[in-house]
Amino acid sequence: MITQSEFRSKIEYLITRVSVGKVITYGDLAALAGHPYAARVVGGMAHYGNSDLPWHRLVNRFGGLASGFPGGREVQAQLLAHEGVTCTNYIVDNFDAIRWSPIQ
Repeated sequence: MITQSEFRSKIEYLITRVSVGKVITYGDLAALAGHPYAARVVGGMAHYGNSDLPWHRLVNRFGGLASGFPGGREVQAQLLAHEGVTCTNYIVDNFDAIRWSPIQ
């Protein structure tokens, strides 16, 4: 059984592995950490977690930006744009092509 602290550590490690110019979903991140049904927990970690981590690379299963992102979706879109990721109506363009996987 994994503790909450261990799960948080895995999530924080994994988000740092997401390449610049790529995005990952809450569910993908949860699954990679061993808990595929913990997407909402990952969202809470992103919202209240270490602000030094690249949480702006985290999107919903459709490539949508987070309405709860600090500063709003506009700020998340700007941070992604600095990495070359474009969005239309707060949805990541070419989502499938830039969706990060540890096996690339």
